[in-house]
Amino acid sequence: MRDKILIVDDVEINREILAEILREEYEILMAESGSQALDILEKLHEEIAAILLDLVMPEIDGFAVLEELNQKPWSKQIAIMIISGDNTVQTEAKCFELGVADFVHRPFNNRLVKKRVHNVVALYQYQQELEQKVEKQTEVLRKQFRLLQQQADRLRQSKENVIDILGTVVEYRNLESGEHIKRVKGYTRILAEKMMRDYPEYGLTQNRIEVIVSASALHDVGKIAIPDSILLKPGKLTSEEFEYVKTHTTKGCEILNRIDNAWDDEYGKVSYEICRYHHERYDGRGYPDGLKEDAIPISAQIVSIADVYDALVNERVYKNAFTKEKAFRMINEGECGVFSPKILDCFGNTREEFEGLAETRRAE
Repeated sequence: MRDKILIVDDVEINREILAEILREEYEILMAESGSQALDILEKLHEEIAAILLDLVMPEIDGFAVLEELNQKPWSKQIAIMIISGDNTVQTEAKCFELGVADFVHRPFNNRLVKKRVHNVVALYQYQQELEQKVEKQTEVLRKQFRLLQQQADRLRQSKENVIDILGTVVEYRNLESGEHIKRVKGYTRILAEKMMRDYPEYGLTQNRIEVIVSASALHDVGKIAIPDSILLKPGKLTSEEFEYVKTHTTKGCEILNRIDNAWDDEYGKVSYEICRYHHERYDGRGYPDGLKEDAIPISAQIVSIADVYDALVNERVYKNAFTKEKAFRMINEGECGVFSPKILDCFGNTREEFEGLAETRRAE
């Protein structure tokens, strides 16, 4: 508890007069020099409510004491009042700049001294109580934020688990090991981060990229609705069978619409975009809606090239794997449909990363 007043003055009679005035309300400490005052403060600063400090003292004067106190973080909790017969504007201005709260002028008026000290001490105590309350409230808010963050992380993980489970179901039906999803996620991240750096006009952020990467696992979820006789056919599909396979884009959206309460609006929107539009092409010759250029959502454009690349460099029931070099050439020369020039630019600049990921996943 701060219930002590430190009176610092080299004149004994001044110390005694002030002590007599304030003794009824406070425990009085006295120092006859600046150095003695600083020693007392180092030991008892947590108990001292206010300092009454004379400016004119030998060796270490009041200004030097103020400058020394300004180096101590705890000094902000102690009210400093100046004992002075000098009431010039220059002196008072300098004192206020050094953190002084008020002045006690000589000759002393008992009533005014009591009132000024009482008011200043009460103000500082109120400020400290307020700061403590704010700190407690801030800590409560911090704890609540951490709790909300943990809940958000759990929800995000839950959403990603749902997405991965759905994607894995498709891969096992497709006689894949499940690695296709992981590879597409990896390629999507590489390409999206490059797009974010090189083409900021698409508004990609790290948070949005995380959503796109996660939702990329659902690009083929509609294949759940494709019969095995078509999905697993080792030879070339008939035109009718191929048209049926193409419906996996819209059928996937129907599945997503039935489970839309499993994730928030952003996840739902991006998942729908990727599922429906990842076979659209920049020249309008894709499916199911024949969208062209940037009418195709950027999320679907990115996942599209990631999906095509992975399909080319890996074996499927209907084909052998192409070399990485041939896959790169086929995509750039439009053999797999036309892609955005900006996407192709980023694809070209991340070729080594794509090929490194393909090798890593293949080795696993």
